[in-house]
Amino acid sequence: MSLKDAWEFLEEARRELERAKGGNLIAARDAAEKAWNAVVQAADALVVELLGRRPRSHRERRDALWEIERRVPVLDGVYDRYNARFQRLHGEMFYEGLVDPVDLEKELAKAEDFVRRIEEFLRGQRHA
Repeated sequence: MSLKDAWEFLEEARRELERAKGGNLIAARDAAEKAWNAVVQAADALVVELLGRRPRSHRERRDALWEIERRVPVLDGVYDRYNARFQRLHGEMFYEGLVDPVDLEKELAKAEDFVRRIEEFLRGQRHA
């Protein structure tokens, strides 16, 4: 669980996306799941840094992000962005196989934005 892991998952997701562009639905679903895992890794890094505990489940992670939003106003929306990526990447694209290549590319960009925002926030916290 780290931001380094999050970036590595995103890198793998991009590779899978390239494979998916040839019509490979399995690669597309794998790209979505790897991007989702990047979001999870970033969320966990945020929770550990701010709350001092690692979530043991999806529910604990959501509850922790909700708590963080209440404590840290600048992170308003982190809970909703996390849940949106869960629904789209993990639920619809990976499990249900509802993958459109254009949508997948947009969702990967949103996952990357989620990781980047957390990384920037944590970097600022450490230098504050």
